[in-house]
Amino acid sequence: MIGTILAVGFGGFLGAIARMITSSFFSKIIPHNYPYGTLFVNIIGSFLIGLFFSYANSKGVHILTKSLVSTGFLGAFTTFSTFSYENLLFLQSGNYFQFLLNIFLNVALCLLAVWLGFLILK
Repeated sequence: MIGTILAVGFGGFLGAIARMITSSFFSKIIPHNYPYGTLFVNIIGSFLIGLFFSYANSKGVHILTKSLVSTGFLGAFTTFSTFSYENLLFLQSGNYFQFLLNIFLNVALCLLAVWLGFLILK
């Protein structure tokens, strides 16, 4: 268990730094009022988790490596990558109701939660 915790922590450390660098880079090269840095981080993270799990599922990857890369690095880089992967699994299994429900609940409830959090400390 301690190995998994350390792997996730180290991956998270690297992922958070990579997020800051990547987001800043895209925000500087595409200056605009839209948060392009976040958009590109989410796209890149979703692409990377697709690559990683495709490889991990076909070749077999040690659980510590999975924890370091998926939960740690990509989790800190963008939680949107996990959201995207879970929705892909719903689509691949033909579970369209769960797919739509997951998208709706995540977007609607997270927007509601951030709004409530903002209101509480306003």
